[in-house]
Amino acid sequence: MTSFPLRPFIAALALMTALAAPATAQDRRVPTSDAELRLSYAPLVKNVAPAVVNVYAAKVVQNRNPLFDDPIFRQFFGGRGLPGGAPQVQRSLGSGVIIDPSGLIVTNVHVIEGADEVKVALNDKREFEAQIVLKDKRSDLAVLRIKDGGAKLPFLELGNSDALQVGDVVLAIGDPFGVGQTVTHGIVSALARTEIGSSDYQFFIQTDAAINPGNSGGALVDMAGKLVGINSAIYSRSGGWQGIGFAIPANMVRVVVASAKGGSKAVQRPWLGAKLQAVTPEIAESLGLKRPSGALVANVVAQSPAARAGLKAGDLIVSVDGQGVDDPNAFDYRFATQPLGGQAKLAFVRGGKEYAATVPLEIAPSRPRDEIAVGGRSPFTGARIANLSPALADELQIQSADSGVVVVTVPDNSIAAQFGFRPGDIIVDVNGAKIERTRDLEKASESPARSWRVTIQRGGQRISAVFGG
Repeated sequence: MTSFPLRPFIAALALMTALAAPATAQDRRVPTSDAELRLSYAPLVKNVAPAVVNVYAAKVVQNRNPLFDDPIFRQFFGGRGLPGGAPQVQRSLGSGVIIDPSGLIVTNVHVIEGADEVKVALNDKREFEAQIVLKDKRSDLAVLRIKDGGAKLPFLELGNSDALQVGDVVLAIGDPFGVGQTVTHGIVSALARTEIGSSDYQFFIQTDAAINPGNSGGALVDMAGKLVGINSAIYSRSGGWQGIGFAIPANMVRVVVASAKGGSKAVQRPWLGAKLQAVTPEIAESLGLKRPSGALVANVVAQSPAARAGLKAGDLIVSVDGQGVDDPNAFDYRFATQPLGGQAKLAFVRGGKEYAATVPLEIAPSRPRDEIAVGGRSPFTGARIANLSPALADELQIQSADSGVVVVTVPDNSIAAQFGFRPGDIIVDVNGAKIERTRDLEKASESPARSWRVTIQRGGQRISAVFGG
């Protein structure tokens, strides 16, 4: 009896389903003959690979001489700059996927972050300039558009990532290490992976298809030739592939693409208006649960969709539209991928009994951000601040307040960073003056005060400190 290695065995499954009529999910069956074991992925790759592109991002950075940090050297050169201070161009390489014949491309935000110029190259050697249409840092997804709108472009259809099962065969296509387009194969080794840390939405497809640096933004394709994920991260101790890669599910990609096609500069998602927390073994025991599972409601924002649906602190959400919820990350993904304008049915446990709630799918209220960078000479110098609203609170994952002034970003080398301020800090008062709008903090920062009494709200707790003096 002749034996065959695992690779041809899996390849058989690939071609059988690739040659089958289009379906919403992969056909699954065991090969029935030696001939089937010798089949190839080649027909499938031929169809899907042309829609996967290389993404080249370039940005101009100032090559600043560290001697310029010394005030003596600055005085000596009279502000003329030091030798070696000429701007340099930093380049990064990643992958992307054409998902629309008009030239829309999906990639990762971290591939094109800070780029002044973006180009894409197809596997047939054609190159195009691309513009950034939308960046969604929360999902680490970006949408580009090829500027040459007259080109005929191949594209991949989005599949239903919720139809994937552990053990399904997948292909990963991208440009690892800049060597050129490369195809690897494997299986879906796990679903709903959380705690990966590369985006706000921790709900990844895990695969053992080889993914390396440069694959970011590339395609994870099922055996029906559909795009089921955007390759995004790897687990590695060495920087190279070690058998575990992660992809953003296509159903999240669909939400971001819909916002881009609608002309929005930001992704609009449903707002629950409640803070959720994980269920620990101790909490599970106190609630009489067999295992620590679900998303526990910690508090509910007044007049929010959650409040209007009747949810209360202490409720345990266990499913969204029939899809089980193991933890808050799973809830965030399930809820965020719901279409706006409709309703979501939540199952939750209260007092040992299961109930249902219907939550309207609407965006969080917003108000003008009036975002500014703080100048002057104060502990806040360099930080970017904005007027807080439920929409911005949801964006920054702040659940304890929906008004006031919040720190949005803090550059690493800024005075604000040196004084320990962080994104998400809510500025309550400065030297006894209440801070309600960004202009209040801007005015306070222009004060010639030598000491600063500051109260902030961080993680639901108030912190007071005195700087200077």
